[in-house]
Formats: sequence, structure tokens, C-alpha cells
Amino acid sequence: MAYDLEEQEQIATLKSWWKTYGNLVTWTLIVVLSAYSAWTGWQYYQRNQAQQAAQLYDEMERAVDSKDAERIQRIAADLKDKFGRTDYAQMGALAHARQAFDQRDLATAKSELQWVIKDGKNAEYQAVARIRLAGILLDEKAYDEGLKLLAAGFPTNFVALASDRKGDLLAAQGKRDEARKAWQEALDRMGAAHPGRQLIQIKLDALGGTPANA
Repeated sequence: MAYDLEEQEQIATLKSWWKTYGNLVTWTLIVVLSAYSAWTGWQYYQRNQAQQAAQLYDEMERAVDSKDAERIQRIAADLKDKFGRTDYAQMGALAHARQAFDQRDLATAKSELQWVIKDGKNAEYQAVARIRLAGILLDEKAYDEGLKLLAAGFPTNFVALASDRKGDLLAAQGKRDEARKAWQEALDRMGAAHPGRQLIQIKLDALGGTPANA
């Protein structure tokens, strides 16, 4: 079908524009589509990783219930090796640390907690690991090391527990006034229904501490 003069001019203009910018447009589209494909692929990979890690952690919980130490150790290692970027890897390491501590295998417990602190991605699990590791260091009389571990910032809902552990370490060093201050801070941070309040108040009373704030 023949084109009129105006349509021919529009076609000529389009051809000229495409000749000048066509390659740029094509490569831009390729980059955008490649980025989108990579993003959707990454999202799928993340979901798949999380699903597999969740299944493995379910197996870990069953191993904990049955007190199968060898199986707990194997699953914790698999979670770290294959799914180290997921929360399940940190949860598995914490579970393994608890099992090792109960068996008085302090070296393994410390190693697992240190992995969570160093390589974990979840700040709350890292907080749990620091507080638990500080408790092991308290048992080992490594008081300064434990206090150093607690000097880092904590998520708001863990500040009270960290202060409580700090008070334990300070009291073990004979630093009564500093321990009293740490325990009082823990009490001040805890809600009225917190189950740890009574124990902290007992510690304060033993040092001649003041009653808990109403």
C-alpha cells in the first residue's frame, strides 16, 4: 500500500533515529532484562534456600528432642556450610552450642557461639550468642573477656539481659558498686512481668541493693 508524503517523512525520521540510537536502545533493553532476570533468579534461589534450610532445621529440632548429639552436630555443620546466610544456620548453631554446653563440651559451645557472633546476619541471634558466651566466660573466670563481649551495642529487647550478665561478671570480680549499677539498670529495663526480675532483685539484695522501682 502506498504511503502519502507525511507518512513517508515520518518513516524516514524513524529510520534516521533508529540508525542513530537503535544500538543504545537495544543494549539498554538487554541490560534491563538481564538485571530483572537476575533479580527474579536470586529471589527464587533465596526462597529455595530458605525452604531447604527450614526442612533441615526441623530435623535438628527432632535431634534435640531425642538428644542425638552426633546428629545435632552434623545438622549444625550442614546448615552453616550450605545455608550459612539464612537465620536457620544461626538457630542451628545456637542449638548445637546449648547441647554442647549441657555435655560440658565448652570448646564446641564457644566455637558455635563465636560463629553466630562473627558470621551471623541476625542481630538478635548475635545478641543471644554474646550473652550466652559471656556466661561461659564467667564460668571460666575470664571476666574481662566477658565484659568486653558485652560492651557492644545490643538490640533494645536484649539490653536488660546484657546488663544482668554484666552485673554477674562484675560481682565475680568483687566490683560491688558497678555490679549493683548493672543489675539496677537491668531491673529498670525490664517490664513488671518479666520472669527475671525476682532473681535480679535477689542479687541486688545480697549486695545491699535498693528495692526495684515500682
